[in-house]
Amino acid sequence: MQSCEISADSTDDPLSSGLRRKRQPRIVVIGAGLAGLSAAKALLESGFTDVTILEATDRIGGRVQSVKLGHATFELGATWIHGSHGNPVYHLAEDNGLLEETTDGERSVGRISLYSKNGVAYHLTNNGQRIPKDVVEEFSDLYNEVYNLTQEFFQRGKPVNAESQNSVGVFTRDVVRKRVKADPDDTEAVKRLKLAMIQQYLKVESCESSSHSMDEVSLSEFGEWTEIPGAHHIIPCGFIKIVEILARSIPEHVIQLRKPVKCIHWNQSVSKEIERVADHNSDLPEEDKGSDVFVECEDCEFIPADHVIVTVSLGVLKKRHESLFHPRLPEEKVMAIEKLGINTTDKIFLEFEEPFWSSECNSIQFVWEDEAESESLTYPEELWYKKICSFDVLYPPERYGHVLSGWICGEEALIMERCDDETVAETCTEMLRKFTGNPNIPKPRRILRSSWGSNPNFRGSYSYTQVGSSGADVEKLAKPLPYAESSKTAPMQVMFSGEATHRKYYSTTHGAVLSGQREAARLIEMYQDLLQ
Repeated sequence: MQSCEISADSTDDPLSSGLRRKRQPRIVVIGAGLAGLSAAKALLESGFTDVTILEATDRIGGRVQSVKLGHATFELGATWIHGSHGNPVYHLAEDNGLLEETTDGERSVGRISLYSKNGVAYHLTNNGQRIPKDVVEEFSDLYNEVYNLTQEFFQRGKPVNAESQNSVGVFTRDVVRKRVKADPDDTEAVKRLKLAMIQQYLKVESCESSSHSMDEVSLSEFGEWTEIPGAHHIIPCGFIKIVEILARSIPEHVIQLRKPVKCIHWNQSVSKEIERVADHNSDLPEEDKGSDVFVECEDCEFIPADHVIVTVSLGVLKKRHESLFHPRLPEEKVMAIEKLGINTTDKIFLEFEEPFWSSECNSIQFVWEDEAESESLTYPEELWYKKICSFDVLYPPERYGHVLSGWICGEEALIMERCDDETVAETCTEMLRKFTGNPNIPKPRRILRSSWGSNPNFRGSYSYTQVGSSGADVEKLAKPLPYAESSKTAPMQVMFSGEATHRKYYSTTHGAVLSGQREAARLIEMYQDLLQ
């Protein structure tokens, strides 16, 4: 692997390479999601004039995808604003009147985001029985108590014992299971129900974390993710409105849609490939042939740049980092990409003519009684549906109609994505009949579902700290290239943004926005004399 240090014949002054003429730096942003749009918006507002956004797909928004069906808007991607105090996404929504129709029920408070805090969750077993409310409340209190323990390993520096395998899932399952079995007040039947509920709660947690299983989430690092105080808010008119607000001040010509990138040729000081590429592009002005970076697009266009901000998902980096960068990334950054985790969380929306659920029911939680002693949450391909943890009732019905939103994650989500709509709708209907004990539930009249895992432009929903990774890996992922001893002497040819690069707020929309603003701020500081 070639070295990524600045070569001896280069200068320590990042502004010297072609910028002595005080021309505007050429900045290319790869990706028109929240991170890319936030970076471009901040740069343009600060006085940069040569900014280009390259977006592989035919739309802006990235992992924000609002779909309008009839009068209702459904979110295939980002759904909630998580917290309000100091959250840039919340302030964008509030300042632009996007929350005026948000009902009180859609301002849910708590660790798990809810479509409505009104009503009651129905925990149903595969034998068609509803678990008594008092049993659910007792188990929920126990589970949340153990969840709080998982936070202490990072927040209080508690040592992780070998039995837990540094895994949130292993630790949680073991501690909860021991406490349930040791409870002298419960009958054996109640204990068995509570033991089965462990797996259901861990499936919900996996969907929240976008991991295949909580067994893969690092126990020692779990507590570093930081929750912003305040409620979880839904945007009734669609989360895409946040995207549109960010894009509003960006000139139309800046964003190039259907412009996938093939390779980023960077670090001219150690790579002659850039010169070779430039020599073969007769259309390039002479000054462009000395550029530090060239972005090679799939349509064979080579775009010269002084700085490139890469906002692609961690899933894309995992799949494509070897071919996406030339020279290859430093080993430290490759290790960070490989160690950090990302998986798929998908939604399945089912629309019914009439509700078969009661008016007080805000969700249907699936508890498989045969999983009371299970260790693994991996299923044979034909049993992929057992990974569906729940269906939430969309609220209010006056806005959405009679719609349920199902959740599935991990490898089973990828299997679901490969099935056709008819198969998924039929399978979900059979599950609902089985768990409710109502064989007369009709098939839904419409189905809508996401497919983040198999989409080559995303390859997953959002990131998490996998066992073996840490917040330090997030910092390594975010570090600009080529490396330099001081940020003041760093050329910052290739910069990294996106939710996976934010140490405290990974997996969130505000993490994505803040990461884009962070990279823009680096360039604003670098060129402050030029911008004055």
